Amino acid sequence: MDRLRAWARRLKADVLALWIAAGDLRTPIGAKLVAALVAAYALSPIDLVPDFIPVLGLLDDLLLIPAGIWLAVRLIPAPLRAQFRAEAARWSERPRSRRGAALVLLVWVTTLVALAVWLKG
Repeated sequence: MDRLRAWARRLKADVLALWIAAGDLRTPIGAKLVAALVAAYALSPIDLVPDFIPVLGLLDDLLLIPAGIWLAVRLIPAPLRAQFRAEAARWSERPRSRRGAALVLLVWVTTLVALAVWLKG
């Protein structure tokens, strides 16, 4: 259980580091894009798949976010990654991503509209 808690703390710290990396001019553009998407989704108060949906609701938290973090972290050069992690360690509260929430909300609305059009047609 201690290993799981430590892993969760590292993931949280990496999300904060990705948030910082996404806004830093030194971050390569591809890494910046992946970091911004992963951090926005991870920090968004809205899930793509709501948690109340059995099994699927937890898969994004257990698989999608860690996989995205892993990819984004690998795309950031090691010296920058160390700086971003150090800065993230200094942050005391979790930022909220309004843009990330808006993006997830847009996906949901688009999906619902497409489903309504499909069912009607």
